[in-house]
Amino acid sequence: MALSVSKSDKNQNFENREFAMSEADFQKIKTFIYDRAGISLSDQKRGLVYARLTRRLRDLGLTTFKAYLDYLAEGQDNQEFSNLVNALTTNHTKFFRERHHFDFLRGTAAAQWRKQLTRGAPSKIRIWSAGCSTGEEPYTIAMTMAHAFDLDFDWKILATDIDTTVLSHAKRGQYSVDTARDIPAQVKHRYMRSLGQDLIEVDKQLQSHIRFNRLNLHGNWPMKGPFDAIFCRNVTIYFDPPTKNKLIQRFIQLLPPGGFLFLGHSETLASRDLDLEPLGRTVYQRPMKGG
Repeated sequence: MALSVSKSDKNQNFENREFAMSEADFQKIKTFIYDRAGISLSDQKRGLVYARLTRRLRDLGLTTFKAYLDYLAEGQDNQEFSNLVNALTTNHTKFFRERHHFDFLRGTAAAQWRKQLTRGAPSKIRIWSAGCSTGEEPYTIAMTMAHAFDLDFDWKILATDIDTTVLSHAKRGQYSVDTARDIPAQVKHRYMRSLGQDLIEVDKQLQSHIRFNRLNLHGNWPMKGPFDAIFCRNVTIYFDPPTKNKLIQRFIQLLPPGGFLFLGHSETLASRDLDLEPLGRTVYQRPMKGG
């Protein structure tokens, strides 16, 4: 989901408000979050930055944005960096969001992997959910994979996010009944169980196929891959074209020939010179060898 901004932000005075934010403060915030997370903020987003970060100042007992920047510069509170990123982005997700991706995963991708397995390829499948938020995406991938390959097959999902708060939510695997309304009834019956009090929980065996880790996509990646499929949906909308292009290149390096990349509905490739072939609505494939 894109961030909404006011066209009049540039003309507003943010130094005489409850929390003083000078032009220099705003520029430092822009530079800080770009350097640390690759998130690009235009000058028109002053109002958004002010509105979304004032809660962080209140929670920390600070009175100015300069004091907040000094606090961030100390670097002793890694969680506050996650709080900053979380405040300036939108963790909007749901089960089976953009259902056509999971239809493709269960159909086209699964059929390709079955063919590879019959030809003696390694009998394992690895998938990465990059920017997993509160976990609905990796659990949907897991439900789809269990439907295609059953729970006994060797498939694993790496789910990462920069925000430790949403990761904690995801690891619990517990959701309100209302959030699960988009899960098909048969799938819900098989892989979710009621906890009472309007709560349901993802099946523990299904959860065992997922590993949740904190990861800044703009930083170093400890994993070497390869991943048969990578989901990075509604994440690159916050990046400028050079940062987005670099990220996609890094994804490609972790995809084997024939591997799939899934982007969000509002995202497109920043460059046409990437080693990817479009296969449909925001689904891309690294070309097969000899293809």
